[in-house]
Amino acid sequence: MHIIFGKNQALEEKYTVLELDTIQVGKQGPILTAYCVVENIPLEEMPAVETFKHLHSQLMDAYREKQWNTCDKIIAQLMGKWGGEVDTFYVELKSRIDSLRVKTLDESWNATINKF
Repeated sequence: MHIIFGKNQALEEKYTVLELDTIQVGKQGPILTAYCVVENIPLEEMPAVETFKHLHSQLMDAYREKQWNTCDKIIAQLMGKWGGEVDTFYVELKSRIDSLRVKTLDESWNATINKF
């Protein structure tokens, strides 16, 4: 899996590109969205690629909306998909969700990772 920052139409025409995280570097720094470029999708998964893409998009929406149980269910469905290329992200996101679900998040929480 390769990680890029920002959308790239040329890559999206040739590869599967999935949103990962939104990151802000510094208090006044730019806000960037990271995406992964999935290159090696197994042939047996090809018929379901659009379904997997839709599930991944639903996962990211549920994460931003703090719908932790929905996230858990979708992560369980996506683990092992994409030839396993995205599993490290799903494991990290699951760990992050487990930590967030026991916290009281204020209204300013927006899923952006802040690197100050």
